[in-house]
Amino acid sequence: MDKVYKKVELVGSSGESIEKAIETALSRANKTLRNLDWFEVKELRGLVEGGKAKTYQVTLEVGFRLEE
Repeated sequence: MDKVYKKVELVGSSGESIEKAIETALSRANKTLRNLDWFEVKELRGLVEGGKAKTYQVTLEVGFRLEE
């Protein structure tokens, strides 16, 4: 069966880690988007305070399957 996908861009953030920032974005998207199938990390950023990473920010492109 052929499939068609739509892509959207999300930005997740976390004070813990890059992985947590990704999970935050995907968890929130999953509440309103159905058929999430994949993601691609487009950008990584962070906030520095006192010479240490304080917040991680990840820009994702997320693909979800369009329904018939």
